[in-house]
Amino acid sequence: MLLHRIRAAGRLSSRSLMNLRELVPALNDFASLSLAESWDNVGLLVEPSPPHAVRTLLLTNDLTEQVMEEAVQKNADLVLSYHPPIFAPLKRVTWRTWKERLVVRALEHRIGIYSPHTAYDAVPHGVNNWLSKGLGACTSVPLHPSTAPSHPTEGTHRVEFCADTAENLETVLSKISDIPETFCLTTLPVRVDGEEQTRVSLNCSQKALLEVVALLSQNSLLYRKTDLLLLQKPLLPHTGMGRLCTLSEPASLSDIIERIKSHLKLPHVRLAVGTGKTLDSPVKKAALCAGSGSSVLKGMEADLYLTGEMSHHDILDAVANGISVILCEHSNTERGFLSELRDMLTIHLQNKINIILSEKDRDPLQVV
Repeated sequence: MLLHRIRAAGRLSSRSLMNLRELVPALNDFASLSLAESWDNVGLLVEPSPPHAVRTLLLTNDLTEQVMEEAVQKNADLVLSYHPPIFAPLKRVTWRTWKERLVVRALEHRIGIYSPHTAYDAVPHGVNNWLSKGLGACTSVPLHPSTAPSHPTEGTHRVEFCADTAENLETVLSKISDIPETFCLTTLPVRVDGEEQTRVSLNCSQKALLEVVALLSQNSLLYRKTDLLLLQKPLLPHTGMGRLCTLSEPASLSDIIERIKSHLKLPHVRLAVGTGKTLDSPVKKAALCAGSGSSVLKGMEADLYLTGEMSHHDILDAVANGISVILCEHSNTERGFLSELRDMLTIHLQNKINIILSEKDRDPLQVV
């Protein structure tokens, strides 16, 4: 009987894992890394030598040395750190600095490190969506909508021109075809002002556009009949940085403060009241951004800005425009999302691995 139980436990253990090279694509599918800001450093940052099985995934907002020690003690095989612990390039990996020590400890204990950061900010089911729940019932749209990672067709520009004679057209088309990064070259007979002409259309990259235009400019007739179109990447619905939230029912600023404190489980927040406003002033629209929101919120029309931190002068600008500002400290606007993330990833990963929350992760600032 005991031997049977051991064998059964072994079979259960073998099913409760994923190979890292299987898990990373699954995490990327949950929130595409293409949604992350261009300056960000996201994805798999530290990879133990393969094959690497992941039975336990530890979620944290910040990967500190205390959290890394927790990962070691809890036998985590992968740490998902919302903030990337490796951001600026490391020139060496020694025991000298704390970020280098994180890498050393991770590799010594065969712990991978993955960071999604701003990809989780942008997705509809991400950090900003969770933060908006602190306002109460509301509808929201991204402040800065994300675009699809690619254009609807190949190339970034479309070039169209008409030729009213066949003279030299074949030569021009041949030269265009030889330009790298030109696509979808087509010709179509058309009638313009009662004359038979040939309409030429092609797509090209930004680099190829310069060569195509230079070629067409050698023929003044073709050049005068040339149209240039910028191919726009389509917007992704409900996806992007920040949120503009419209409350179903206006609420006083004081009520909104209490809702946010309750949602974030904070005893206090910082408040700047907009010029001409009071704690009793109604809030109908709130612009929010988890983390550091100055650049995302700047210039947005709203009754309230909600974020973790803003620069002093951006707060002054908002207040002067009659916009109140609530600051909760950077990671306090993000960390609570991890509980929802655990539940969503458990479903997304089909309950194949054990997902736990860090107990050592906390905001570095406190009121004394």
